[in-house]
Amino acid sequence: MVNRVVIAGAGHAAGQAAVTLRQKKFAGEIVMIGEEPYYPYQRPPLSKKFLAGELPADRLHLKPDSYYAEANIEVRLNTRVEAIDRKGKSVGLSSGDKVHYDTLILATGAVVRLLALPGTDLPGVHYLRNIRDVDRMREDMAPGRRMVVIGAGYIGLEVAAVACQLGLDVTVVEMEGRVMSRVVSTQVSGFYEREHRSHGVKLRLSTGVTGVSGGSRVTSVNLRNADPLAADLVLIGIGIEPSVGLASASGLEVNNGIVVDDRCRSSDPDIYAIGDCTFHPNGIFGRSVRLESVHNALEQARTAAQNICGEEVRYCDVPWFWSDQYDIKLQIAGLSQGHDQTVLRGKPDSRSFSCLYLKDGILIAVDAINCPKDFMQAKPLIAARASVPVELLANADIALKDLAARS
Repeated sequence: MVNRVVIAGAGHAAGQAAVTLRQKKFAGEIVMIGEEPYYPYQRPPLSKKFLAGELPADRLHLKPDSYYAEANIEVRLNTRVEAIDRKGKSVGLSSGDKVHYDTLILATGAVVRLLALPGTDLPGVHYLRNIRDVDRMREDMAPGRRMVVIGAGYIGLEVAAVACQLGLDVTVVEMEGRVMSRVVSTQVSGFYEREHRSHGVKLRLSTGVTGVSGGSRVTSVNLRNADPLAADLVLIGIGIEPSVGLASASGLEVNNGIVVDDRCRSSDPDIYAIGDCTFHPNGIFGRSVRLESVHNALEQARTAAQNICGEEVRYCDVPWFWSDQYDIKLQIAGLSQGHDQTVLRGKPDSRSFSCLYLKDGILIAVDAINCPKDFMQAKPLIAARASVPVELLANADIALKDLAARS
């Protein structure tokens, strides 16, 4: 019988797990332990509206702070889980305390990937992962200052868009030949490159960084085979890595994340793992994946909580993601990696179009740019592994929902 659930982490996934446990009438103790001084909050706005000053900190929170006491959820902030004693079924905390568990949920998330180059520890060089990171970066983001963004993924481009709109002089440096190369097609990359340049952002593609220079703070970014870029502040946005140290040290199976089954159980049946830190099976795509997305974090949290409460629930969803840059909303459904064909619906010049990805004739993903209908209607086709003639997919006058019967 499960009398106490301990949750290691206090982020999006952790918060949802605690909420779902109470919604499912779990009557036992819930102890949530987080390193930050904040109750569970949303991270996506950090590089968007929160950075822009359009969203106050209290609007980031998943629930009002008072909710946790009212729901009888014990929350220990500014506290780190440092060890797991699987035999004794307890966790050791940075405070020196030990907390017993019947069931443990690892919601340890991810950490920013560090750029191991000279000068990256200088004042004025930033990473973005939490509220404190944004607060520190805001202090440097005065209009007219020169900002260099290293990395042209979601975070780098979202920050570049905000900084540009705040009046900074922005340059994005990317070692690959196009922006967001890991996740979108050449057509979608080209669209975003044109948009950023039209707003005044300078893009330095196929360009490597060799280090950062400065005295009391950063003054320039050094490039491979090119002159240094003057910089008053730098953002390094080169991705994240799953936080698996606890799991690995305790002997749990780890492989590109904490390995879990479709019920979010780890190799220890009394330990679940959820969110960015997990490597989990996806039945739609027939392989295990690690996803960095809010949707995955929330759904895995719900799945773990429901199984702890005795329900037989298996997680098998179409993954989805989004990015806001300027007035453009990119919505992605599915996983495009390994595609062998792309199909455009609509015209990029209209700033409302979609790019569909196929593998062996099967629809596996969609990038919808200011086109929410295609995003919503493509998801059931992806889940069904639909095979639809290319000429029909390309016809924007035919709704994707009407193609299900033809697949």
